Formats: sequence, C-alpha cells, structure tokens
Amino acid sequence: MDRFDRIYALHQILRSARQPVSRQRLEDELECSRATVKRIIESMRLYLNAPIAYDAQRNGYHYDIQGKADHGPMYELPGVWFNASELQALLTVQQLLQQVQPGLFEQQMAPLRERIDQLLNLQQGDSESLVQRIRIVHAAARPLGDFFQAIAGATAQRKRLQIDYHARSTDHISQRQVSPQRLVFYRDNWYLDAWCHARKALRIFALDAVQHAKVLTEPALDVSVAELEAHVASAYGIFSGAVKEKAVLRFSPERARWVAREKWHPQQETRWLDDGSFELILPYGNPTELIMDILRFGPDVEVMAPAALREQVIARLRSSLERYA
Repeated sequence: MDRFDRIYALHQILRSARQPVSRQRLEDELECSRATVKRIIESMRLYLNAPIAYDAQRNGYHYDIQGKADHGPMYELPGVWFNASELQALLTVQQLLQQVQPGLFEQQMAPLRERIDQLLNLQQGDSESLVQRIRIVHAAARPLGDFFQAIAGATAQRKRLQIDYHARSTDHISQRQVSPQRLVFYRDNWYLDAWCHARKALRIFALDAVQHAKVLTEPALDVSVAELEAHVASAYGIFSGAVKEKAVLRFSPERARWVAREKWHPQQETRWLDDGSFELILPYGNPTELIMDILRFGPDVEVMAPAALREQVIARLRSSLERYA
C-alpha cells in the first residue's frame, strides 16, 4: 500500500467511524508503523486541511466536524484527486503550455498549479524538480498579440468577431467580420481558421497580425468539419487551400535517415530507392511554404516533380547564389 492508498484508506476509516479510532487499529488497517501513521495524519492536516483531531479521553483519532456526524457536513478529500503519475502528467501539460506561450492563461492557471504543487508535495516531493526537467526551444516564434483571449472566447462561445488585420504580404490593413472556427498552434505561432464574411470564404489569420478584435453579439456561421478540413488541412502547410499538385521530393541517403521518420503531411506517400535515397510525395496547393522547407535542406534534396515546382526552386536557388556573387 503506497502513500496515496493510505491517505484514501485513512479518510474512509475516519469518515465511517462512529467514535475515535485508535492508533493501533490504524496501524493494522493501513499496514504500516506508528511513525508512518503519524506522518500520514500530519500530511493530511498540512496539505489537505483535514480536520483530524486526537481525543485523549477515548485514545483515538476522529474528524473534528462542528455538530454531530449525523447532522453536520463531513470532510471530504478534494473533488479532483490524482495519483502521483497523473499529477506529474498534469503538471507537465501545464508546464508545456507555459513554455509554449509564456503568460498565456497564467492568472487562470495559478490556482490549479498551486493545488497540483500541494498534492505532489504530499505524495512524493517538490514539483519544481519536474518543472526544471522540461525545456522547450522556440524557433521563429512571433509575439502572440493582445487579443488572444477575446478571439479564443469568441471561438468557444460561437460569436462573430470584428477584426483589423494586417496582411504582411501587401502591407495593407483591412477590417473584417469573421466567424471563428478553430484556433491552430503551428510552428510556434497561433492562427485562426475563420469564415470571412467579406470574402465569403474560409481564411486563415495569424493572431499576431490582428491589430484589434471585438466580439460581436451575432452568432458565428458554422462551417462543417469536413469542409474545414478540405480547405485548410488537405494540402501542405498552414495556408494550404485546395490540393492542386503532388510534389515528389528525393532526399540523399544521408538525409533520408532523418526524413524517413518525419511526418510532413497526413496523406504523404513514401518509398525507399535502391541507392538508399528516399522519396517523399506530398499534396500541395500554395507552394510558398513547401518551397521554403525544400530550400532548408540545400543539396540533400531534389524536386523530381512537378516541373513547375522544380523550376520555382531552381529560380530561388539562382537568386540566392546571385546575392552571394
């Protein structure tokens, strides 16, 4: 019987007892020593605010509840009760959220974090040792912006949004009324899949480019999951659109050992070639992001098809070479 089991068993014994319970009985039922019983009782008092009292006259322990047991409210363990491994997993998720987006939901998460710390301290030790063993390294993460909570609230409550959006490709700011569909965390940055009422189509908005957001009273237009997936998830990249082509990428035998284990797209196709090289086949619509990912592999990748994509990559490589000429 571990510490958690003993706490739960002690609670059940004291909760059901009609009179104070002797320490000897607790030792027998909890299968532990006198010192362990004392430590369990002190831990419950300290960390769980358990009103355990000792009755010297009757030589036993009981819950010191105002009023008689039959009429007064009985003490209960916290409504959300986890064992040590479950608490560690919960704390890990909380820590991941904190490192992925520092400050996000910090105020709302503080009471939960405090409770987790108390329960972990009770069960096996300081939670800070776990926190120090989690590290997330960000790459090219942009600031979240000032309107995440308003956008998240509208998404959850199914309300429309009025946003001022900065399109960086054109350096133009436009005002849009949108029906938010879902939030997406992609490559260290947040995006909003939404129905744009001005364009009458699905669009993807980078949250850091939202310069103002106001939640409206009108209900959001709901787009079916199938339609949403077909538009934003069928092709490669965050700004995917509909599938137009399939890219065939051939990686060198040296780089293949890494790429063969990577998931670039849910509908990707792969095959090994006789010389040890590796082919990756990806559906794509807008090639911009795909070209950027191809270029980062330098000489370790070659675009085999389609010809238009191959020429676009060649043009980018030539342009890069001219810059260094």
